[in-house]
Amino acid sequence: MELEQVLPREIEQRSFEIITEELQGRTFPPEQEPIIKRVIHTSADFDYADNLCFSEDAVTKAWEAIKGGASIVTDTQMTKAGINKSSLAKFGGEVFCFMSDEDVAKEAGKREVTRATVSMEKAAGIKGKLIFAIGNAPTALVSLYELIKEGKLSPQLIIGVPVGFVNVIPAKELIMQAGVPYIVARGRKGGSNVAAAICNALLYQIDSERGGSK
Repeated sequence: MELEQVLPREIEQRSFEIITEELQGRTFPPEQEPIIKRVIHTSADFDYADNLCFSEDAVTKAWEAIKGGASIVTDTQMTKAGINKSSLAKFGGEVFCFMSDEDVAKEAGKREVTRATVSMEKAAGIKGKLIFAIGNAPTALVSLYELIKEGKLSPQLIIGVPVGFVNVIPAKELIMQAGVPYIVARGRKGGSNVAAAICNALLYQIDSERGGSK
């Protein structure tokens, strides 16, 4: 097999061209297509063309939230590191991850619950609009569901894409029943990189609309 000659600055563009070719003419709602393709680009997994589920108007609601200064809360430092924070900061938003906080670890140990559970409870105390990007811990999704049902939290969007085997599928299904906007990767697949990719796809779409660049 011959190597394809591609300039460094053209690698991403060529990758998206290959993704489009391999989708063989398959189409998606215009606002969802860049997200689906960026997740495929990040993971090299075409199953996301079927697995990613969007609540009604989830993308447009996310755009409105970001433009309105929404911050993003994640369940891993990896997701936090992967999100384009400078793009988010243009609108006044920040990225938070409380998983490594000493008070979170202490409380989780005391109650014998996961740090992800306590992290979501801590996030409920943040003022302003919030988007949650969960790529690792299904217990974070369960905690979000409970906080929503208790009236303690009203997220603008939940990105529910934890990867794994234990309680991953039912936790995702809970979020799809929580009554808030969501983007969920049904099944076992997902990951911190996928959560970051979805956040960045949303940000890049807004940048494109404003005439910005990636």
